[in-house]
Amino acid sequence: MGKVLATPGVYIEEKSAFSSSVVPVATAIPAFVGYTEKATRGTKSLLNLPTRITSMAEYEELFGGPPNTMFTISADPKAGYKLSADGGTRFLLHSSLRFYFSNGGGACYIVSVGDYTNGIKAQDFNDPATGAGLVSLLKYMEPTLLVIPEAILLEKADCFSLQQAMLNHCGYAMKNRFAILDVYNGGADRTMDEDDVINQFREGVGANFLQWGAAYYPFVSTTIVQATEVGFTSIINRDGLIEILTKEVNDALQAGLLKEARAESIKAEINKIAATGTDDVETLSSTLKAISPIFKSVLNDMKDNLNIMPLSPAMAGIYAMVDNSINIAKAPANVSVGSVVSPMVSITQDGQEDLNLPLNGKAINAIRTFQGKGTLVWGARTLDGNSQDWRYVSVRRTMTFLEQSVKMAAERYVFEPNNATTWTSLQAMVTNFLNNQWQGGILAGNTPDDAFSVEIGLGVTMTPNDILDGLLKLTVKVAITRPAEFIVITFQQQQQKS
Repeated sequence: MGKVLATPGVYIEEKSAFSSSVVPVATAIPAFVGYTEKATRGTKSLLNLPTRITSMAEYEELFGGPPNTMFTISADPKAGYKLSADGGTRFLLHSSLRFYFSNGGGACYIVSVGDYTNGIKAQDFNDPATGAGLVSLLKYMEPTLLVIPEAILLEKADCFSLQQAMLNHCGYAMKNRFAILDVYNGGADRTMDEDDVINQFREGVGANFLQWGAAYYPFVSTTIVQATEVGFTSIINRDGLIEILTKEVNDALQAGLLKEARAESIKAEINKIAATGTDDVETLSSTLKAISPIFKSVLNDMKDNLNIMPLSPAMAGIYAMVDNSINIAKAPANVSVGSVVSPMVSITQDGQEDLNLPLNGKAINAIRTFQGKGTLVWGARTLDGNSQDWRYVSVRRTMTFLEQSVKMAAERYVFEPNNATTWTSLQAMVTNFLNNQWQGGILAGNTPDDAFSVEIGLGVTMTPNDILDGLLKLTVKVAITRPAEFIVITFQQQQQKS
């Protein structure tokens, strides 16, 4: 009953004209976990505090800029020099965010697990004891994708352990997000033996919660890092660089390509490299590039090394771009990858067969180059490729989207009377939501009845004991669209008719 009327007068009673509605949840909000230059907002620390950002400028304001990856250089009889990056100074998150935004990414979460001072440690990414890394995301419901590009920088066993933890986080702990994984050592060619990178990944990633993740191979060469971002200040052993450049001058002098005075002048410039705290680094670097072909080659090799990237951050951006421009039911494949020069490994149609259809079902999505089309994502399968239910990335993510949207809307009915009025209201709300999704092309079927059904009620989904126990059971069945992965066109001859 309403309020008891005790005083004479005119009273107004408003009634809702429309039923409640289901608000669709966001579908492509990735959470990136990794190392940053800093992690502060004013005086507040953001270390292991998931923080929402919407642009690269906002990222750099809160988390700083790129790392100064250091290189070691040594003489090589054949190539002239050998260059190798110092693993303790190599970090990927800053470049990954640039890769993400260049492929259509938008809002995302950043979890900074540390700065650039102490290298990379596996425990920083997932530490239940301190709540670091993955654990910090347990309280945040908005992220729907999980990306840890720096997993590939760990030792092999630690990388696989972290990737298993990612799948567990998505499929067991949260059930509202999807993991995008990279193949360890994904820049290497396949060997088809016990050291094969794909076979090792399939063994290392385990067998649990495979429907909650997808993997991509190979790494790609990108244009993320610019030439202006590398210089001789990134070389640890400058004496090694001086030795190589001096040898270049001496060889040119012996070959008669330089005169003595010019050679001594160039050596004087080269020796300035050894001076710590050089006042004008840019001028010296420009001078060296002008006088030394080898120095230009060293800088290019450093840039190319830093531009080798795993695909997970770009795929997070592609997921977001496809979701926003079409819908979540569109498979994130047959789409070009932005800021990419070429894949590190060339994969042919025959070479992709084992990637896409292995006996164990752990499909790896290929990144391939096609003439006239560029570099494309040429696969849309989860790691659970043998499952008819969860074989495709779009199907898994669409079902998660529907589940979470209905779940969030249904929470308003907790503690409501478990009677026909509530059942009718809840059924109407979910039916209207699913009808909108069918009209948007997410569900398959010529009519709404073909696309979905919503069942609720005593004797339908609940027993009298369920009601006594406080259980309200709603059953939703949906027909989700699946990608046309194999298109078969049949040609045959027919007799002449005229």
